[in-house]
Amino acid sequence: MELQTSLMAGALTLVIMNLPIIMRNTQESLKAVPQSYREGAFGLGAGKWRVIRTVVLPGCIDGVITGCILAVGRILGESAALMFTAGFAHVCNNMIEGLFSAGSTMTVALYVYAKEQGEFDIAFAIAAILMILTVLINLLALCVERKFKKGRS
Repeated sequence: MELQTSLMAGALTLVIMNLPIIMRNTQESLKAVPQSYREGAFGLGAGKWRVIRTVVLPGCIDGVITGCILAVGRILGESAALMFTAGFAHVCNNMIEGLFSAGSTMTVALYVYAKEQGEFDIAFAIAAILMILTVLINLLALCVERKFKKGRS
């Protein structure tokens, strides 16, 4: 696609890396819905789409959303693939131009500040922000899980 080293190349790399994880989580969540629920809905005369919409999706949506949130958490911590595809730059561009130019993620910036530049105060600040974001993402996953469990009861 001739994207060179850019944020768009980094984003596409992360999509390709995490799509199998999200697909597998979705597949396992769909398998977790008991077959007897589906058979019961078919026995009551529901069509295939109605069974999917009213029985299967409500039964697995919490697992799907939780898997997606945890995949976002994994994306947040990814650094190795982004160092080669997104690059490392300290410039601020506008939205469109910034997508197709080199950029930096927090994990890459943490590595550069800690290992290459020796500015540990900035590196520790970035690490604290990453830890806070990780805790917030895990709390979000917990809240979503509780909301859907409460909705089922």
